[in-house]
Amino acid sequence: MSETVLVVAGRPITAGEIALALLGLSVALLLVLFVAMRRQAAARALEAERAVFHAQEIEERMGEMARIQSELTGRMQAMAEGLGSRQNDLAKALGDRLDGMSTRIGQSLEGQTKTTVENLGRLNERLAVIDNAQRNLTDLAGQVVTLKDVLANKQARGAFGQGRMEAILQDGLPSGGYDLQATLSNGKRPDALVRLAGDPRGLVVDAKFPLEAVTMWREARAEEMRRMAAQRLRQDLSVHIRDIADKYLIAGETQEVALMFVPSEGIYADLNEHFDDVMQRAFRARVLIVSPSLMMLAVQVVQGLLKDERMREEAQVIQKEVAHLLGDVRRLSERVLNLQKHFGQAQDDLGQILTSADKIARRGGRIEALEFEDGPADASAALPLNGRQAAE
Repeated sequence: MSETVLVVAGRPITAGEIALALLGLSVALLLVLFVAMRRQAAARALEAERAVFHAQEIEERMGEMARIQSELTGRMQAMAEGLGSRQNDLAKALGDRLDGMSTRIGQSLEGQTKTTVENLGRLNERLAVIDNAQRNLTDLAGQVVTLKDVLANKQARGAFGQGRMEAILQDGLPSGGYDLQATLSNGKRPDALVRLAGDPRGLVVDAKFPLEAVTMWREARAEEMRRMAAQRLRQDLSVHIRDIADKYLIAGETQEVALMFVPSEGIYADLNEHFDDVMQRAFRARVLIVSPSLMMLAVQVVQGLLKDERMREEAQVIQKEVAHLLGDVRRLSERVLNLQKHFGQAQDDLGQILTSADKIARRGGRIEALEFEDGPADASAALPLNGRQAAE
């Protein structure tokens, strides 16, 4: 055992030392294994305890569920009994109602038969009225065809738009609120020039609109024809917008924007829906495209401005009259104060007069009370009257 087996770092190691080292390592491994087994046993015991506790909880919950199930079973039985009784009552009530409804339906059918006979008589009368209305519609269709022929003519169509625009202006504005075919400084004559309150510049309204291109665009069926008609409509509108901006927007003489009147709400809706680029171009050119309803709205706004202007003018007149009235009130107040001074002075004079009259009365009483005797009179009585007055 004392023989050298290994030499480590110059130190000889014997077989006994190696055996002792192996024995110590074995003991250490046994200790570690023992500790690990104790811990594993403790963990298993804890897990077993937890499993027992969990099993108890499960048993308690199962008992609770069994109790709830029994309660639900009782309630379901009670509900089934209640539903059975209610079903019987409902069946009886339904039978009674069906009997009543059968009776009422019979009576209603008799009434409906009578009403139907009466309605048929009225229907015959209304059919006669409809026949008369149909004849009127036939006459109206002929008039519409005549209107279509009128609108087919460019000049007549322009006169139609001009007439609608003039009717809107005449209905909403006074005669002095607008001018028709007014001549501007550049020699151009717009269809209408609306006068705004408090502003010498007029608002130009142009009633000429390229309806031919709109009609072609609406009547086009093929896609290519519709595209060409739309292109022509855009071109005609752009040219007309440019003409309005060049001819009628004059700095210092007209407003900064002009109105292009479209004589149809449907056409205006189509422009907003399918030609938004044209509407934007008109807006950038300071030309507003308006329909009859928007024209009426603009006229109402102008009418309100005119009313405000008249109210301001009347208010100025009222202010002048109130200023004159205040001057009259001030003069009246001064005269009343002067009269009050005169009354005060007269009151003072009357007081002095009354005082003098009272003195005179007292003196007269004293004079009346004097006694003329043979003896020497009182010294005051011997004084002459002027002397006594002086003494007093």
